[in-house]
Amino acid sequence: MTFENLVFGIDNGIATLTFNRPKALNALNLALLEEFGTALDEVEKNQDIRVLILTGAGEKAFVAGADISELAKMNPLTAKRFATKGQKLFSRLESLPIPVIAAVNGFALGGGTEVALACDFIYASEKAVFGLPEITLGLIPGFGGTQRLTRIVGTNMAKELIFTGKTFPAADAEAYGIVNRVCAPDTLMEEVMKTARAIAAKGSVSLRAAKEAIGCGKDVDLETGCRFEADAFGLCVASRDAAEGTSAFLEKRKADFKGSLDN
Repeated sequence: MTFENLVFGIDNGIATLTFNRPKALNALNLALLEEFGTALDEVEKNQDIRVLILTGAGEKAFVAGADISELAKMNPLTAKRFATKGQKLFSRLESLPIPVIAAVNGFALGGGTEVALACDFIYASEKAVFGLPEITLGLIPGFGGTQRLTRIVGTNMAKELIFTGKTFPAADAEAYGIVNRVCAPDTLMEEVMKTARAIAAKGSVSLRAAKEAIGCGKDVDLETGCRFEADAFGLCVASRDAAEGTSAFLEKRKADFKGSLDN
């Protein structure tokens, strides 16, 4: 599949989607968001994809934010539509049944931080810079940043970061709990791919069940969350993944999951 503003490829069950507007530091414009939606369509329908990685083209930026030249021309109605479009796309990203890893290789500001927050977890280059600086433009985050950041770092820290609009390095993002791992710039994709391959080697049914159980349970009480978990566990037991995994354990061999969602 060929795009103008994205690069999309699949290798051994791992899909990589690269934001590809390096001259604009991969800023999110309407054309890129349209293509992003099309790419998500492809990911959703391709059951051979077990893991999705997002990263940015070039050495400077993951996504440097929304395209300010487009924002400056918007009226209240078009601005609301733009925000709603981005929110829906990032919610689709977050709701994908497969694991999604953000490989943040440079500036991840505004919409860049927001798209990374919608992934399951983030690995970042030591050169990465995060932040929601919309307040410095007289705006606020519009692609879910006020909501997802608060759920990760807590209300008080989210208020400080959003009210000041300050940017912060990958090491601080790791300390805040935003980033899982900080890597040397030249090893970032190697580390991301190592983790992606480890995940892709697991059973598709159990991966999807684990992600759904975590997602369904994070905003409910413990008892309700555990009910979600029990339902998902029961469905896993009926899958080919479970039959292969348990047989491999008993036979003292490595499990060979086929990636099928069939039971």
